[in-house]
Order: sequence, then structure tokens, then C-alpha cells
Amino acid sequence: MRLTTFWQRMADHFGATYADSFARDHVMSGLGGRTVHEALDAGWSAKEVWRVVCSTMEVPEDKR
Repeated sequence: MRLTTFWQRMADHFGATYADSFARDHVMSGLGGRTVHEALDAGWSAKEVWRVVCSTMEVPEDKR
């Protein structure tokens, strides 16, 4: 998954404004106690991060 696709999916699900705030502030155990931004900076792929976001935040199947 391209990073641009990841951010578009984040914006589609959370809203353009809240997506970045969520990505900076919400620590997820599925990301090893990291935020989305920290996980991406640590080398996690956008696809891996999106899967964790989807499972943690119960994103509907049709939006995954």
C-alpha cells in the first residue's frame, strides 16, 4: 500500500482533520505501544499499520 493511499483511507474513515490528530496521539498496543506516526517512522509498512488501525478501531470490512 502506498503511503498516499494509507492517508486517504485514514481521512475517509476519521475525517481529514481528525485523521492526523489520531495518528499523532493514539497509542496502540498492536503497534508496539506506538502511534501511527511513530510506527511509520520506525519502518512499519503502511499496509501493516492500516491493518492494526482497522482491527483496533473496528473499521468496517468494506472500508479496509
